[in-house]
Amino acid sequence: MNATSAFDPVALRRLATRIRLRATEMVAIQGFGYLGQALSSAEIFAVLFGGAMRYGHDRFVVSPGHYVISLYAAAAEAGLIDPAELDDYGRDGSVLEAIGSERTPLGDLVCGSLGQGLSGAIGFALAAQFAGEDRDTFAFLSDGEMEEGQVWEAAMFAAHRRLDRLIVIIDANNSQVDGPVTSVTTIEPLADKWRAFGWRIADGHDVEALWSALAARRDGAGPLAVIARTHILGRLRAIPPTVDGHFIKLDAELKTAILGELGAKLA
Repeated sequence: MNATSAFDPVALRRLATRIRLRATEMVAIQGFGYLGQALSSAEIFAVLFGGAMRYGHDRFVVSPGHYVISLYAAAAEAGLIDPAELDDYGRDGSVLEAIGSERTPLGDLVCGSLGQGLSGAIGFALAAQFAGEDRDTFAFLSDGEMEEGQVWEAAMFAAHRRLDRLIVIIDANNSQVDGPVTSVTTIEPLADKWRAFGWRIADGHDVEALWSALAARRDGAGPLAVIARTHILGRLRAIPPTVDGHFIKLDAELKTAILGELGAKLA
């Protein structure tokens, strides 16, 4: 099965860089926020909004609500919202909330409490299956959510119902609010766990792997889990390794350094 657009790795990498640039500007509004989530997931959202997903037809679920920064930035790059709207990100009363909710635009479902997104995505996928619709359902999850029992209950159900058009993409950046995921609860071996629950497994560590996995998403039976091994700081040299990647304090000096490094990638 072919993806909806031609594969252009250079364009997708540049799109990921622009997503990171927009996210940096958004976090700079308050001087702190969920920049790390955008830095780690930029390639995922670039591939999805760069043509691998049929936006507006396929269903898209964002399970961890604090990742909506990536959704907003990708949507602005894709022409789905006016980039000027990003200037209100995280402000009191803004539609573009820093932590997503049922009010969040642009996604079919954005969850607040962690671990709920896969259950909602199963609802979409099951409805499409019953209706005989040509529609895929994509669910974006974070690795920290794998500590929630609801995720695994949902994973069992999806495999049992043979939801072949359901795709989970996991941002495995080993980061959560209390520190590295590995220091809180061991979730590895992640691929083996999903496979044991009846899912097909694919690698998604860069735009090439992500595109390949999603282009072949219907090549086989059962739901598909794409595991993207990422880094919470986006492997940017401008960010000191001592920075708390889960919730970054972005002063003027650090902002300038990040924008300079990202801008150089587009030069």
